[in-house]
Amino acid sequence: MDKSLGDGGMALLSQIGLNFDSYGEGWVEATWNPTPLACNPMGGVHGGVYGVVHDAAMNFATNSALEKGEHGATISISYSTLRGAASGDILSVRGEVVRVTKQIAYLTTTISNAEGDPVSTATGTFFLRRRPAAEPTT
Repeated sequence: MDKSLGDGGMALLSQIGLNFDSYGEGWVEATWNPTPLACNPMGGVHGGVYGVVHDAAMNFATNSALEKGEHGATISISYSTLRGAASGDILSVRGEVVRVTKQIAYLTTTISNAEGDPVSTATGTFFLRRRPAAEPTT
């Protein structure tokens, strides 16, 4: 997982200004300084870009809650934008696993501005690709 710090292994994330700073079991934190690439012609962060950030944070948080060799895949994400952000703003991102079942992980993410106010929030579900269970020995 340490190799995913920074751009999460996806060049797109660094191009829009997202940087994963830290993680633990079932959570991740990132700093997001939106670049002009993340923004509309008026300079505000484009609504769809929030979805990319939420999805990336949820994916990282999901994988941090799983055993090595297991992975999660997005089923659904629902997000709301509560206030605007613009190129050059300094935003924080936190993704957390709320619940894990045998096949599904439930997550939340929050993107906040420098004052700590939520800019965008999301919930999501991820399908879990688990390693096959070991055969019982007799």
